[in-house]
Amino acid sequence: MNKRKIHGLVIAIGLLALSGRGVTAQNAVLSRDELVAYTQDWKGDRFPDGRPKVPDSILDRMKSVELEEAWSTLYAKGYQHQFEGNWNTVHLDQGAVLVGRALTASFMPKRPDVDKVLTDKGHQEGHIGGRNSWPIDMLQPRDVYVANAWGNADGAPIIGGNLGTAIYANSHNGIVFDGYIRDLAQLESIQGFTGFVRGWHPSWNYDNMLVAINRPTRIGAAIVMPGDVVLANREGVVFIPPQFAEEVCKRSEVVRLRDMFGFQRIKEGVYTPGQIDQRWTDEMEKDFSHWLEDHMDALPVPKEQIQEILKDRSW
Repeated sequence: MNKRKIHGLVIAIGLLALSGRGVTAQNAVLSRDELVAYTQDWKGDRFPDGRPKVPDSILDRMKSVELEEAWSTLYAKGYQHQFEGNWNTVHLDQGAVLVGRALTASFMPKRPDVDKVLTDKGHQEGHIGGRNSWPIDMLQPRDVYVANAWGNADGAPIIGGNLGTAIYANSHNGIVFDGYIRDLAQLESIQGFTGFVRGWHPSWNYDNMLVAINRPTRIGAAIVMPGDVVLANREGVVFIPPQFAEEVCKRSEVVRLRDMFGFQRIKEGVYTPGQIDQRWTDEMEKDFSHWLEDHMDALPVPKEQIQEILKDRSW
């Protein structure tokens, strides 16, 4: 299926979400029960709206995970559409990463009749201002605002200086925005704000309408759910289902430690690269365990995680 057909299918699904007993603001947002049902594999804490709430401790550990490690863990589990690359970035220094919980939104080309009904209904329910600000009002600390703006440039820059400031004030984090932004210099002046965007354009938002908040969202070739853990660096973005977040961290930590051990032993002349690159012998595994015990306090992995690795050799 080509990109045009896929995009048409996404629009059709979005419009179906607005159909039924009438077009209402609630139709655009999953209820708590619906969101729990969509993310039923997550067994941990949730936000009041039902969005999975991966612990801060996991988010902290995720900052050291390589994208390749996260991607390979998800791919092995059958999740083959969780990565998207080819971004322009705002405030992304060498080695910097963006990690957080996804709050999702979807935009479509503006259609006046649908746009008016959604806006009027939302205002009746207490929402303030334009709909492009409503998802931003919902952001919590350590959220990442993930939005699909159908890649349009002219008439579609939704995020500029004002909304960028609000995003960072609410989340202390950044954005993954499948669209264009404006006010680049102002966004760059927001210390700590990180953005992954398609580009920038001097126009403003007059040709977009918000149709969904906290629903499944397509970002390029990837699908993202509310509460997914966003892991982004200069290589691209991976959206990690919350039920796999801790396992991704653990597997990454094991790979990191084994690589450190292997590099050291190669430099010392203990093993050859060929030995390190193939399945380790029992003696090499014992050597690795002793190395972990001897260097536990100096390694870049929490001590309790190293102790868990030593107990569970399946990693």
